[in-house]
Amino acid sequence: MIRWINALLILCLSQAAVAVDIQPDTLYPQVQLDTSMGKIVVELDRTRAPITVDNFLTYVVKGHYDNTLFHRVIADFVVQGGGLNLKQEEKPYDAPIVNESGNGLSNSFGTIAMARDNEPHSATSQFYFNVGDNERLDPSSRRWGYAVFGEVAEGEEVLAAMAGVATEHNSKLDWPDFPIDEIILKKATLLPRK
Repeated sequence: MIRWINALLILCLSQAAVAVDIQPDTLYPQVQLDTSMGKIVVELDRTRAPITVDNFLTYVVKGHYDNTLFHRVIADFVVQGGGLNLKQEEKPYDAPIVNESGNGLSNSFGTIAMARDNEPHSATSQFYFNVGDNERLDPSSRRWGYAVFGEVAEGEEVLAAMAGVATEHNSKLDWPDFPIDEIILKKATLLPRK
């Protein structure tokens, strides 16, 4: 049953790749994130996390990440975004994807990974940057991990600045670690093939 569900998810993602150009033949596509604090370029690894990369790029090309908030910042841990609009409302998202955390990539500083709920196969649009070496987020024989699917190629200083912003408890959402001053992801762009 699980194999059938995985095959169905891969087929759906393949069809989504046809509907929008996510450079399916590019093994290491790059995405530029224009934020209110500067630009970050991430290089994605389709060889290790093909489902996760296709999912992320589909959201990028559809414009899902444009004008969203980085809503969770914990110094020396993570900077997370991809799910809230500028009114602090959750954006609609597509079906969850299969967890590819066992791909050999580690949650080390400067990598990008998928956020999820406690259920291991619950990642949708939210992602995070590791701003510390977070091996405890990697899979082990006792638990699922969080799927890393790329790394920062340019803009580590921007990411470091984001990780250092002041945060507070957001009473509207009842979430901790919310930046006091908004960090906006203004636009995410899939860069042309190299």
